[in-house]
Order: sequence, then structure tokens, then C-alpha cells
Amino acid sequence: MLDQLKERRRQEAKRDHWAMLRFMATNAAFGMVLGIVVAGVLVYFDLGGIGTQLGHSQNPILVFLMLSLPLASVFGGAVLTSAIMLMPYKK
Repeated sequence: MLDQLKERRRQEAKRDHWAMLRFMATNAAFGMVLGIVVAGVLVYFDLGGIGTQLGHSQNPILVFLMLSLPLASVFGGAVLTSAIMLMPYKK
């Protein structure tokens, strides 16, 4: 009886861990997409002349990646952190 209870608790904890990982991955992915969109908006609206500089670059894909990947990682981390901090919990 005690072994069955322990096994049931392990299975519940495993399900809870997978749900938490799914929650974290979804929020991090949303933040990363948001960062890439912000980089695209910066280039599209030519804020600070970034779009013009990108257009005159010899390798515009590399320049866009150098702009968008840091933004994606920062936005991904910020969204994930805020989601974890505002997450409801069970008592």
C-alpha cells in the first residue's frame, strides 16, 4: 500500500514537472518570437537608419541575425521570468 502511494506521488510529480517545462518553453518561445518581431519592426520602419544600413550591407542576413538574436534572447528571458514570477501556485 505504501509503495503504491509513493509511486502515485512520483507519477504526479513527473506530470507536474512536464507541465512546468511546457509552460516555461511556451513562454520563452513567445518572448523570442517577440524579440525577432521587434528587430523586424526596427528594420522595416528604418529606426535609427538600421534598415538603410542593412540594405547597404554586403551580408544583410548576418547583420539581421546579429540584431535579432540578442533581442530574442533578452525578450525570451524577460517573458519567461515575468511568467514565472506571476505564476499562480497551489497551496
